Order: sequence, then structure tokens, then C-alpha cells
Amino acid sequence: METRQKKMELLGQVPVKKALLLMGLPTMVGMMINALYNLIDAFFVGGLGTNQMAAISVTFPLTQVIVGLGLLFGNGAASYLSRLLGQNKQKMANKVASTAIYCSLLVGILIIAVTFVCLKPILQLMGARGAVLPYAMTYASIYLLFSIFNIFNVTMNNIVSSEGAAKTTMAILITSAVLNAALAPVFIKVLHLGIAGAAYATAIAQIVSSLLYLWYILRKRSVFSFSIKAFSPSKEIMSEILKIGIPTLIFQLLTSLSIALTNDNARLYGNSALAAMGAVTRILSMGSLVVFGFLKGLQPIAGFSYGAKKYERLQSAIKISIIWSSLFCALFAVVSALFSSSIISGFTQNDWQMVQIGTQALRVNALSFVLFGFYTTYSSLLLAMGKAKEGLFLGACRQGLCFIPVILVLPRVFGLNGVIYAQLLADILSALITAWLAIRLHKELREDKANQLEELAATVGQNL
Repeated sequence: METRQKKMELLGQVPVKKALLLMGLPTMVGMMINALYNLIDAFFVGGLGTNQMAAISVTFPLTQVIVGLGLLFGNGAASYLSRLLGQNKQKMANKVASTAIYCSLLVGILIIAVTFVCLKPILQLMGARGAVLPYAMTYASIYLLFSIFNIFNVTMNNIVSSEGAAKTTMAILITSAVLNAALAPVFIKVLHLGIAGAAYATAIAQIVSSLLYLWYILRKRSVFSFSIKAFSPSKEIMSEILKIGIPTLIFQLLTSLSIALTNDNARLYGNSALAAMGAVTRILSMGSLVVFGFLKGLQPIAGFSYGAKKYERLQSAIKISIIWSSLFCALFAVVSALFSSSIISGFTQNDWQMVQIGTQALRVNALSFVLFGFYTTYSSLLLAMGKAKEGLFLGACRQGLCFIPVILVLPRVFGLNGVIYAQLLADILSALITAWLAIRLHKELREDKANQLEELAATVGQNL
């Protein structure tokens, strides 16, 4: 009970800046290290050759789809769970948490099986052709075989974050990342497993993460109780999970599609261009994951505050999150742009064409990354507040509604430069749309607060 009370105080009473740091910083650090081991994987695979680097570039969208399956139920449940905790509905929260876990496993197994059957044509659609295809098949086959653990981990990551246990999430992410970083060079270089070694290192790290989350459940350290008896896929629970989970999944699918379209367009200019864009994607994904990690701290605070009608606390959390995330994005962009050539050179041994293309692409995409914190704060916020339609629309903008038309048109007009500048244009359009939605949201919150004060005044008047 004492642990639960502390978590409730963190969500609803601790000063906003301190609460955001206590909840967001551990997850941010964990996801940053998690992203770092992805870069380490790419670093060692890049040393094997341009085709191998291109292979993990084209399989990257597939890994994002797997993550999306975990987010479908994990992030969908997390938003609802935070609001339920704010409303002090513990029994329903236990049902939601259990339902999310079991549904993610059942759906995950089904999707993985179908993907296995269609793996080769899927990889070809994502740009794996010629000498790149065998390497992509090797990596993707191993990754898929163990990906159910990743789905479980992503689901649990979101559920644990929703209860304010950010340190637990950080510890598990760091453990997984360190293990992966240690195993990758051993499997790739020492045991001479090549690109398969990178996949095995990732698989083992994911299995260990799952075991740690199971330990967390069995030790009853969670606010929630997980059990098969509590599994209740009722219309009420599934609609609440899916109304937030589906927009999150769509966001992941659009991210995968945007990467696949970028790869497919880059492939037309050679495997060096494909490998270069893949390296840039992984570098920027590191910055993106840091922002997402920090905003994991905002989501439960926002959901709890909105459910408890603590509008001043909610407004303060939004303002601070925008400022802090935007400052990080600006710093990340400056470092990436200034050291772009040195960074890209780490992903290849002697392919100077890849370095040249990657350097230009990293500089341009670093410029657009400055807007990422502003956009992502509101994208995460809307879903945390249970505003599924607005969240779906905004989540679909950056990598979907804005990016897809741009990537389909720009390369046909400007060639490779069209591929490189596509994300910049899409980000500018997304930021403008975000500003429009933000104005509407804050107007609604002011009206809700005014109505709350009127109701309070009326209640006081009646009592007098």
C-alpha cells in the first residue's frame, strides 16, 4: 500500500518539474541507451560491408511494425490506466492491464506467423533487392523468430510507465542495451556469425528483458494485479484500449512505410545511398527515442491530471515538456549537423560515396529535428488525454499525411536531393498543423477549467 500511495502522490501531488524528471528522466535514459545499442549494431554491421548495412536499413521498418504491435495494447492501455488511477478505479485498472498483456501476446503470435510466410516479398517491397536480399532475409528471419519477446516488453514498458515506475523501466532498458552491446561484437566479430550475430544479440537481450518484467510481476511490485482471471476483453475495455492503441499503431505503421519509401527511393541511386539513408534514420531515431522516453513521463501525469480535473497541473506539465523537449532537439540537431561527416564515417570502412550522401542527409534532417519536440509533445498528450480522433490525426501527419505525398513527388523532381529534403518539408507542415490543434486544445482546457470553477461556486452557494 505504501508503494502504491507514493506512486499516486508522484502522479498527482509532487511538483510538476520534479515529477517529470522523476518519471521522464529514467525512461529517457533507458531509451537513449536502448537506441545507442541499435547504433552499435549498425556500427559493427557497417564494418562488414555496404550490402550488410543496406540490409539492416531495409529491415528497420519491419522492427518498427513489431514495436507497433506492443504499442497497440501497451500505449492504448497506459492512457486508460493513468486516467483510471486518477479516478481511483483500481479493480478496473487490474482488468485493463491483464487484458492488454494477453491480447498483445495472442495478436503478436498471429501477426508474426503471417509475416514469416510472406517475409521475402515483404522485404522486397521495402527495398531489399539483389545482393542485399540474402542478408536482409537472414537478419529478419532471426529477429522475427524471437520478436514475441519484444512485443511483450513494449507492452509492459508502457503499462509500468503508466503507474509511475519509471526507474523499473529504465533499469530493464539499460540491462537489455548493455547486454546487446556486449554480445553484438562477440557474435559478429569473434564467432564470425556476421549479420546473423547482430540478430542473435538482439534476441537474447529481449529475452532477458522479458524475464525481468516477469520477475517484476511475480514479485507483486506493480500497482496492478496481473492474472488470467482478470483477462476481460469486454467491449468497454477493448474500445478504450483500441481507441488510443490504434492511432499509436497507425503512427508506427506510417513510420515504417515512410522509412520503406525513403529506402526504396534511395535504392535507385545505389546501395551506398540506401545504406547512407539507413544510417541517418538510425541516428535520428536515437534522438527521437530520447524525446519519446521523456514524454513517457508526461503521459501518466497528463492522463492522471486530466482524469482528476487538475487543469493547472496539466497546463504546467505541457508547457515544461515543450520547453525541455525542444531544447534537447535543438542541441541534438546542432551536434548532428556539426559532426555529421565523422558520425556517418563510423558506419562504413571505405565507402566514401555513402559518407558524402549521409553527411548531407544528416545535416538536412537535423535541421528539421528541431521541431520534433513540439510536435511529439502534443501527439503524446492528445492520446494520454483519451482524445483518440485528434491524436490519430496528428499522429498520422508527420510520417503519413505530410510525408508520403512529399516523398512520392519530390524525388521525381529533384532526384536524390528530393529524398534527402523530404522529411524537412514534412516536418514544417506537421508543425503548422500541430500549432493549430494546440490552440484548439488550450481553448478547450480553459473552458473546462471555467466550468469547473462555476460548478464549485454553485456547490459552495448551495451549502451556504
